[in-house]
Amino acid sequence: MSKKDMKAYWKENLGYLAILLSIWFLVSYVFGILLVEQLNTFKLGGFKLGFWFAQQGSMYVFVILIFVYVRLMNKLDKKYGVDE
Repeated sequence: MSKKDMKAYWKENLGYLAILLSIWFLVSYVFGILLVEQLNTFKLGGFKLGFWFAQQGSMYVFVILIFVYVRLMNKLDKKYGVDE
């Protein structure tokens, strides 16, 4: 892999990380802490939505983000010819 390809690979990888970490921050910090009162006006499965995000939702989203990252990295590896 050439230096140019390596830089492009890492630039795309860091872009994916920035987006996924922003989503994680939004769900865990903003929804679970900052907007909890506003979200508590809605219910999900009998629980207030703000409580759900703080206790369970952020963990579910984190696990989903792990699988999304794996899928994105597999595609990226194939694109640059470094897949297994």
